[in-house]
Amino acid sequence: MPRAVYVLALGIFAMVTSEFVVAGLMPQIASGLDVSISQVGYLITAFAVAMAVGGPVLTVLVMRLLPRTALLLLFALFLAGNVLAATAPNYPVMLLARLVTGTASQAFFGAAVSICVVLVRPEVRGRAISVVINGLMLGTLLGLPLATFVGAAHGWRAAFWAISVLTVAAALATIGGVPPLERIAAGPLRHELGVFRRPRLWLVLSTSLLVIGATFSAFSFLNPILTVISGFDAGAVPLLLVAYGAATVVGNTVVGRFADRHALAVLVCGLVLNLVFLTGFALFAHVGAAAVACMLGVGLVGVTMNPAMGVRVQRAGNIGPLVNTIHGSFITGGIVVSSAVGGLVIDGFGLRAPLWLGAGLALLGILTLVPDLARRDAPQVRQCQVVA
Repeated sequence: MPRAVYVLALGIFAMVTSEFVVAGLMPQIASGLDVSISQVGYLITAFAVAMAVGGPVLTVLVMRLLPRTALLLLFALFLAGNVLAATAPNYPVMLLARLVTGTASQAFFGAAVSICVVLVRPEVRGRAISVVINGLMLGTLLGLPLATFVGAAHGWRAAFWAISVLTVAAALATIGGVPPLERIAAGPLRHELGVFRRPRLWLVLSTSLLVIGATFSAFSFLNPILTVISGFDAGAVPLLLVAYGAATVVGNTVVGRFADRHALAVLVCGLVLNLVFLTGFALFAHVGAAAVACMLGVGLVGVTMNPAMGVRVQRAGNIGPLVNTIHGSFITGGIVVSSAVGGLVIDGFGLRAPLWLGAGLALLGILTLVPDLARRDAPQVRQCQVVA
C-alpha cells in the first residue's frame, strides 16, 4: 500500500475529529457562547447538512484542479473554518465556521477516495479505501476522546486550535507524501454528471444510505440506551464507546480485504448480520452482556461496510471525485435521517424504538441488493460464510 494512502487517511482523521468534537464539548461550548445545549446541537446538524449539500458543490469547483492542489486548497479552507471556530465571538460566527468545515470535509473525503484508488492496482482498490476510511474509524476511536480531553482541560477553544495544528500537519504530510497526479475527472462536467442518469447508480447509493442509516439509528442513541435500559453507569459509557470504536477499526480492516472481489457478498452478509444484531439489541437491551455483545456486533458490520460500498459505487458510476462526494452525501444523509427519525420514534415508542428502526432500515438495505443478486452477482453470495 503506497505511503500516500496513509497520508490521505491522516487528513480524514483530522476532519472527522473536527466533525465530532462539538458532541464531546456541548456544555462548555454552550456556556462559552451563552447559548442553550439544543442550539449547540444545531452545530452538529449544520455540519452534516454542509457535508451533504455543500460538499458536492465545492467538489464541482475544485475537480478541475490537479489532485494534490485540490487537497491543499481544501485543507486551507478547512483550517480557516477551524480557526474561525476557535476564535468565534458568538453563535452565528460559530455556525458559519461549522458550515465551512463541513463543506470542506465532504469535498476532501470524495477527493481522497478518488486519489487513493488511482494510486493502487484495480484489484486492491477496496483495501486502499479501507485504509483511508480507517482515518474515519480512528477519528471516532481516538480523535474524539483526545479532542474532548483537550477541551475539558484547556477550554473548548483549545480543542479547535489542536485540530488546526493537526490539519497543518496533515497538509504538510500531503505535500511530502502524495505524488503529483494528473486530473482524475475525465472530460467536461456534463460527462461527470452523465453517470447520474444510470438508475442502478441511484439504487447503489440508496444501499449505502440504508447501511449507514441502520447503524446510526443505534449509534446516535447508545448513551441513553446503555444507561437507562441496560443499566450501565454513565462513567462506563466512554469505555464502551471506545470498545465500539475498536470494533469498527477491526471490521473495516477485514471488509477491506474482501471488498474488491466480493463487494456484493460482503454487503449481503453485513446487512444480514446487522439486522440480527440490531434485532437482538432491541429484544435484549435490558440484559447488560447481551446489549454489549450486540453493540459490538453493530460496530463490526455497520459503518465498516464503507470499503465494499465504495467499490460498488465506483463500479456503478466511476472513480471520479464527484461520484465519491455524492456517495459521501448519501452516507451523511443516512446519518441525518436515522438520527432525526430516531428522535421522533423515541418520543412515541421509547428508547428501544431506534433499534427497531435500524433493523427496518437494514432489511430495506437487503432488498436494494436483490436486483444485483438476481441479475448476475448471485454466485458471490457463496462467499458470505467466509466473509462472516
